[in-house]
Amino acid sequence: MTAGTALLLAAAAAGWYTVGPGGSAPAVTSADGGGPEGPDAAAPDAAPQAAQAAAAHTEAPAADRSESRADGSLAAIAGLGPAFTARIPATTNQVVLASGRSKDGNETTVTVWTRTPEGRWLAGEAWAGHNAYKGWTTDHNEGDLRSPIGVFTLTDAGGRDADPGSKLPYDKDANFVVSGKGFAGESLAGSFDYVVAINYNRVQGVSPLDGRRPDGSTKGGGIWIHVDHGGPTHGCISVPEDKMARLLQLLDPAANPVIVMGDAASLAA
Repeated sequence: MTAGTALLLAAAAAGWYTVGPGGSAPAVTSADGGGPEGPDAAAPDAAPQAAQAAAAHTEAPAADRSESRADGSLAAIAGLGPAFTARIPATTNQVVLASGRSKDGNETTVTVWTRTPEGRWLAGEAWAGHNAYKGWTTDHNEGDLRSPIGVFTLTDAGGRDADPGSKLPYDKDANFVVSGKGFAGESLAGSFDYVVAINYNRVQGVSPLDGRRPDGSTKGGGIWIHVDHGGPTHGCISVPEDKMARLLQLLDPAANPVIVMGDAASLAA
């Protein structure tokens, strides 16, 4: 647990946390992901290192036009190499692709891809967002300030705001709250108005607030997709608030959605 965890919920004593296995201690979703994303856990030189994300793009990602049909569909998801393509389950018909600009960067483009009945892929809009402050890793650990690279299922959502029309189970809870400032000095207020839990080291089928970590606390957790606050995160993926609401409306449990996330070079390998 990082030093900033205590800032997440000022009223922990009021019973806002879910009790973890054994019932001996609160199972807090920590600052590793779905917790306070202030600069206290960063290196001493954690001055703003990037401007706020550009306005969300609306064009589909570039792809090999020779593979495209009249409907814009592609034989495979653009930007994914054979290894990551093979890791997408055969039953998955929705893929959230979070492609980072660089291995050590924190700017990410998020695109929702949909599989057609013919087994081809259609890209939705591309949204500008952020990942963790120090970039990406294939071996994520608590407090490393890097987002995990991989393919993870998406089953649970929630937020402080009312359900915008989510097809995933949605937990509206006042505990989705964060305060303070981020790495770029931006306000973190409202970051958890909408969230989708990324199933990295978490129990599926429960609120994103549940802090249990099946692979142990040292492997981190609390990795979410949430509302962008204009700067890098501790481990989460973030997109603008209107895009986050749209994502909740799009993701369908019947489509077995997953997120494929990492820097562009790693995903293309």
